[in-house]
Amino acid sequence: EATFRAEVSLYQGLFNLLYAGMNLLSGIYYRSIWFGTLAVYYLLLAVMRFSLLYHVRSQGDYNKNKVSELRRYRLCGIILLFMNQALVGIIILVVKQNSGFEYPGMLIYAMATYAFYAIIIAVMNVIKFRKLGSPVMSAAKIISLTAAMVSMLSLETAMMTQFGTADEAMFRQIITAATGASVSIIVLGMAIYMIVHSTKQLRNIN
Repeated sequence: EATFRAEVSLYQGLFNLLYAGMNLLSGIYYRSIWFGTLAVYYLLLAVMRFSLLYHVRSQGDYNKNKVSELRRYRLCGIILLFMNQALVGIIILVVKQNSGFEYPGMLIYAMATYAFYAIIIAVMNVIKFRKLGSPVMSAAKIISLTAAMVSMLSLETAMMTQFGTADEAMFRQIITAATGASVSIIVLGMAIYMIVHSTKQLRNIN
């Protein structure tokens, strides 16, 4: 059933909440502003997913009320737009201070596994659920893709910090800046598209 698959998909995305909790605990334990900021970012993404899940469960169908779905879709776009400004701030600080996320011990390999899993599943779901024509499901997949890209960005900075050398400081700054700019531009583009597309659809319906 399409509605059941929609709910299961939203529940799967709530793993972001566990990832946010892990980063929050790491931020408190290691007194790291990077972990703390990343935790807040993922927490907000999880809240957006809870909102979409609540909508699906309250409506009883993921594609029952088009107007309501489009409004949720636009709201998610607006929130992503503001969150992207915070992401840009994080990237600027990382590049300026030439530092990044540091995962102790074997934790970096666990984070790498999660990051690659998240990006693969996110891309597959964006393609898979595009055919449903549901704004709520499209918003959920965009949130998943955003979370996955931020995970890859944090993983890149962590690996370059942990396995790089002091002689590669300039190279690390250039790569981090390029990747960070790419991620922020993609998220910005998706947020603007969500806002503009949903606004046009609502006007046509009205």
